[in-house]
Amino acid sequence: MTNKEIKIAYKEYSSVDELPSQDRLLADAAIEAVELAYAPYSNFNVGAAVMFEDGEIVKGANQENAAYPSGLCAERTALFYASASRPDKAMTAIAIAAGQNGKLCESPATPCGACRQVMAQYQTKSGKAMSVLLVGATKVWKFEKVDDLLPLIFDSI
Repeated sequence: MTNKEIKIAYKEYSSVDELPSQDRLLADAAIEAVELAYAPYSNFNVGAAVMFEDGEIVKGANQENAAYPSGLCAERTALFYASASRPDKAMTAIAIAAGQNGKLCESPATPCGACRQVMAQYQTKSGKAMSVLLVGATKVWKFEKVDDLLPLIFDSI
């Protein structure tokens, strides 16, 4: 038997203002996307923004439905839209922000497991690392690749 250890590295910034310019554009787009959420049941609005290798950004937001769980998370809304509208472009980054009562949440919201797996699939498809920004009002976490949020990614197919 051998003991193994998985380490996760990420950067923490105290605000969006500290981010490099391209990351800040993406984070700002995710914050804007929070306003696009349809969340009448949870009142938890989530926005996501995906950046392509050429710098283009698309947005998505969570969409709830009375027939739970028929809604969809912001991350998958943005990723599926990005893939469907630009199937031949590699996605290189995603930013996620959440808010309640018209205010950005203090700490970053983290993606659910299903969203992490979808991010992993598009990262694998592109053959390039997809960075992940988790945006809160008082801290922003940057992960260099999806693997840091989902160690041992399912990629056996």
